[in-house]
Amino acid sequence: MAEARTTGPRARYREQTRAEIKDAALRQLAEGGTAALALVKIAKELGMSGPALYRYFASRDDLLGALIDDAYADAAAAVAAAPDPGTGPRARLHALATAYRDWAVGEPHRYQLVQGTPTPGYTAPPETLASARAVLAPFLPVFATGTPAPATAPVVAQIRAWLARDEAVAAWVHAGAPAGPEAAATALTGTVLAWSTLHGTIGLEISGHYTGMGHTGETLLTAQTELLADSFALA
Repeated sequence: MAEARTTGPRARYREQTRAEIKDAALRQLAEGGTAALALVKIAKELGMSGPALYRYFASRDDLLGALIDDAYADAAAAVAAAPDPGTGPRARLHALATAYRDWAVGEPHRYQLVQGTPTPGYTAPPETLASARAVLAPFLPVFATGTPAPATAPVVAQIRAWLARDEAVAAWVHAGAPAGPEAAATALTGTVLAWSTLHGTIGLEISGHYTGMGHTGETLLTAQTELLADSFALA
């Protein structure tokens, strides 16, 4: 009986309305960023009253949280769908990085939701962490068999200590790249460095900082990814 209620006409109408509200919010974000996001404007566009809209999203932050979770889910799907060249972890790393950049460049307003704090004072709900980890999970096995360069040793040491004290993170890494403690530290170190490389390079591109310069975001990310692969001696 419970399943019938959750999949009945009323539940379907509620999900359809929530989807329409999110679509309207995304249009506002695309046009003017998070500063343009206004529930009153969304309600007016959809022919709803303000109080009616609040039955679907309790607040602006509640709506932002749903949009961020959706963005992470789509980004994770894009990365997971990256083709596996089958020629080793270096080629796989390039494929994952390219897939993430393609998603971000194609959805810049949604990328900007997940790459930082969308509005001053906003705090993402705890479940957002799992969504963010889903984006990074495919990178873990890429680095698990790598050999970190000496320059990465301080980061590896900090990551190793983090894994030792945080059982949840250790379990997540082990699920993505089952291996011993040293391989786990290597896998997470590489993934964290990949994350910072991706956001640094792609974030500058989407913010327009490469405009007028002599390179493209694509070529720069390829070079950065190759350097990262070198630093872990990926085959």
